[in-house]
Amino acid sequence: MSATYLRQATNADLPEIKKIIEEAKAYLKKQGIDQWQDGYPATEDLEFDVNNGITYVLIIDGQIAGTAALHQGLDVNYLNIHDGEWVNGVHGRYTAIHRIAMSSNFRGQHLSQKMISGLITISGVLGYKDIRIDTHPDNLGMQHVITTNGFTKRGTIYMAEKDREASPRYAYQLVIG
Repeated sequence: MSATYLRQATNADLPEIKKIIEEAKAYLKKQGIDQWQDGYPATEDLEFDVNNGITYVLIIDGQIAGTAALHQGLDVNYLNIHDGEWVNGVHGRYTAIHRIAMSSNFRGQHLSQKMISGLITISGVLGYKDIRIDTHPDNLGMQHVITTNGFTKRGTIYMAEKDREASPRYAYQLVIG
């Protein structure tokens, strides 16, 4: 039986995190999904997240199988929601799961669900009852993972992007007890 758990990422994890993100970009491109195809997330984004203690890695048998950022507090991209609303309003106290990606070595093992479940638990331990996440409208796989973890689609948000028009993302929310 293998040990599976989440832990905060360290600077020593950055090379593997960057590799996983690059693999995810290639995987999305292969599927024809225009997400993460413009340089985002960049190395600077990943380094910023690790240095600010918001990156977590999923560990399977001592190997990094996945990565995600757990943003705490207000996310400016979530202030304007269209075709719906957040349960606790745009200024609610919440965490937001961002930049979730699995290593190609572990793809297809339903580990994204374990990762999200762990991030929900961490959110609760940190005192947050409201968890939000978003994904590209074409990313059906991630939409399935999100809804399978109990999130409800709340509307559409628009992600600000450098040198590009803001792109739509489906926004989801889970309120825990």
